[in-house]
Amino acid sequence: MGVWQFIQDQVLGMKWLNELIGGGLSMLGLDVGERIGGSIRFFLYDVLKIIVLLCFLIFVISYIQSYFPPERSRRILGRFHGVGANIISALLGTVTPFCSCSSIPLFIGFTSAGLPLGVTFSFLISSPMVDLGSLILLMSIFGAKVAVIYVIVGLVIAVAGGALIEKLHMEPYVEEFIRTAGGVDIESPALTKRERVQYAREQVISTFKKVFPYILVGVGMGAIIHNWIPERWVEAVLGGNNPFGVVLATLVGIPMYADIFGTIPVAEALLYKSAQLGTILSFMMAVTTLSLPSLIMLRKAVKPKLLALFIGICTIGIILVGYLFNVFQFWMI
Repeated sequence: MGVWQFIQDQVLGMKWLNELIGGGLSMLGLDVGERIGGSIRFFLYDVLKIIVLLCFLIFVISYIQSYFPPERSRRILGRFHGVGANIISALLGTVTPFCSCSSIPLFIGFTSAGLPLGVTFSFLISSPMVDLGSLILLMSIFGAKVAVIYVIVGLVIAVAGGALIEKLHMEPYVEEFIRTAGGVDIESPALTKRERVQYAREQVISTFKKVFPYILVGVGMGAIIHNWIPERWVEAVLGGNNPFGVVLATLVGIPMYADIFGTIPVAEALLYKSAQLGTILSFMMAVTTLSLPSLIMLRKAVKPKLLALFIGICTIGIILVGYLFNVFQFWMI
């Protein structure tokens, strides 16, 4: 238990970095117990911590992803049928890029290749909501129990949502150019270990450039919430006394656009301000899964009825998960 606590606090949470930054700011004459000093400390600590975790996780996940190019993933999914195919599809979604917009082209490719629509939607739901990066990052903030349960319920939403879409036979609501495109079965060349490392390095640079502005915005919002917004305000809106806190957090999160790295500092600040755990996680799920840019891209591939069904499934699932976490919050933390 002691070893795991050390890993969670000092390796994943990097509390040593927080103390180092606090000491440095104190030497410069800033009081980290005051609002301005505390905001600067929060901002520097979270930005540096997330950058380190970001680069490490993207490298590892991209290296793993190099073994699962789209055509190989399609062949793997084609071997399974029924709910088993939904489960495999949702699991494959965990080794894909972080943001929802990155998943749309793969979804279109899989659908064009003739994979069952429900299977491709299981992939589309799980890819931004649950990935290996989210597991590590959530462990650094909420602990292993919350992180594992979050991933499990995210996969359940993905599997159940895809299975429901399959049962409703929504194929006619996919745009015609997607259904008639057909798949191109191209065998990707075998990559050497050096090429996989180079690919992972390029993904780190590319993804970092894309998400860094959102990290700054997310950490900035977190610093404001953490040091400037009174705790009683957060408790009134997102605390246990507001039965609609989960619904509100979900609806607020939908029009925003960020990935797990941008939402973590906001979630961390809300947790410090006594917001309920399920409410925080609902906000994170809504932001990462139902961002407006990704919904606009998805509308190019599917008709409004199917798009509305996708949004409804995700929204209801996220809200139910939020209330579930709130009910069992004291057991989970």
